[in-house]
Amino acid sequence: MPSLRQRVLAVSRTLILTLAATLLLINLAAILYGVFMRYLAGGAPIWTDELARFLIIATVMLAAGAVWVEGGHMRVALIERLLPRALARVLNLYQWLLTLVLALGGAWFSYRYALSVGMFTTSGLGISRTIPLMSLPLGFALLAWHALWYGPAPLPTITEEVA
Repeated sequence: MPSLRQRVLAVSRTLILTLAATLLLINLAAILYGVFMRYLAGGAPIWTDELARFLIIATVMLAAGAVWVEGGHMRVALIERLLPRALARVLNLYQWLLTLVLALGGAWFSYRYALSVGMFTTSGLGISRTIPLMSLPLGFALLAWHALWYGPAPLPTITEEVA
């Protein structure tokens, strides 16, 4: 039977990746609409480019924590494999703490920044800049959430099979 930690991570990853996939589909629809309007209807509304840009940033930020837990991000784990087991554990603890500190710091600073630009509006959508920028602190907070639940264990690595 899976532990509470594993269940929380599985449910959280599933929900977040589903939300990120939905945002990606909306992004695709906005881009296709913009292309259709530009090349077939004679002129695209300016908001399609801006919406696509905000959606791709939100998609990446929301999915970052789930991808980090799966080991699907770009990293080199060579040092971990070459170190003795005790030193590898220390390195894993260091990486975990660094991830937590950077994610929490990113959440805090990006939240403060998103609130500070609330008086400005976006050029295409005409909404407060705070709304699209809130994907940054949310994404960093989700990365910290996933890292906290994952703990200082070694991250999974994706290995290539040699034919």
